[in-house]
Amino acid sequence: MMKPIDIEVVQKWLDDFTGKNVYVHVETTNGAYSSHFDGKAFNVGAYVRNAKVSFEQAKIVEANGNSYRVGLKIELGWIYSEGLTDYEIYEEDKLLLAGHDELGRLMVALQISETPFE
Repeated sequence: MMKPIDIEVVQKWLDDFTGKNVYVHVETTNGAYSSHFDGKAFNVGAYVRNAKVSFEQAKIVEANGNSYRVGLKIELGWIYSEGLTDYEIYEEDKLLLAGHDELGRLMVALQISETPFE
């Protein structure tokens, strides 16, 4: 069950994954609902599933008072997610982070695990 982000809990999990080979899922979307509210709007999104990486540094920080951003420093760059609001420890070893809008719709997800996501 997802709950509001606890920055200390999430940072501990990020630290535990640092230096290990992990699988990352990153997803962003404004959802199909964007065009339902504004006929001129179009859907945008990004989806990366089971990218195998190792990061040397990970940090969660408050973004704007009601959401957070996470940066994962990999060998040649960064994996970055902003707008995160909730987290869950899934199956005892997977860190799931998500950003939901005021209506509870998914806007961004970042998931990290030592095993591939199904």
